[in-house]
Amino acid sequence: MTMHKDDLRAFFRNRPDVVLVEVTNVKGSTPRNEGAWMLVAPDGIYRTIGGGQLEFMAIERARETFNAVMRGASACKSEASDLTQMDIPLGPEIGQCCGGRVHLNFKLVNPALRASLIARYDIELSTRPNVYIFGAGHIGEELALILSHAPVHVVLVDSRENELANICASGIETCLTPLPEEVVRSATAGSAFVILTHTHALDFLIAKEALMRDDFSYVGMIGSKTKLATFKSWLAQETGKKDMCEKLVCPIGGTMVKDKRPAVIATLVAAEILTAVLNYKPSPSSLPLT
Repeated sequence: MTMHKDDLRAFFRNRPDVVLVEVTNVKGSTPRNEGAWMLVAPDGIYRTIGGGQLEFMAIERARETFNAVMRGASACKSEASDLTQMDIPLGPEIGQCCGGRVHLNFKLVNPALRASLIARYDIELSTRPNVYIFGAGHIGEELALILSHAPVHVVLVDSRENELANICASGIETCLTPLPEEVVRSATAGSAFVILTHTHALDFLIAKEALMRDDFSYVGMIGSKTKLATFKSWLAQETGKKDMCEKLVCPIGGTMVKDKRPAVIATLVAAEILTAVLNYKPSPSSLPLT
């Protein structure tokens, strides 16, 4: 499911009765880390604490406990009180073999907790790493759709209005500009840039701007070894620097799979980008002065 900013609000809108299930402690190998959470309502769930039998048990307990509360009034709906807890060993007795242990806390969601969760999620959205895709062709569109399901903020950039027109309906953010290199200059630290426009000249210009920065998480350009060699020669002439291409990924998506269908290339590139952005650590030179 594509995660837009109002998705959590939409979940709450028609569900006054919701239980928060949060992972409060973990030991050993577990599906999710401490702090992971999900919401359980009578007619749906939002997010996940790991799936499998663990999550099935959590959903069942949340609904059973909530129903008991409503019947017996053992807690007040206006209070975000703890309903129950679970301490679950992930072993053969529940049909899982992770080997770890998960402690869950269940809380009735009142208006104050609902507002807190929305604020927490808005912060999470606002701090997601940016991925700029330059070129709204077949691969660019496929890549944007794939990454829209990941915990990143995707912007599809192109100078051609017609190419972006069909994508706007999908909910993906687009940027129509005659100067895509300006998007690179204004991007936040840790951003990823993947370059697959309709001309090599534009690819080279955008790649140069991206490589001039020292705070990117990923710069990738579609192309062959011949295109890379041409770009390296041009860039060295333009900048006088021969080592600027050391961090450039080209070809993108690796070389192990030879299938060149757009959806296949986009899937491989998406994995490459996520590996880079989610493991990104700023270098000391890119950190702000304090």
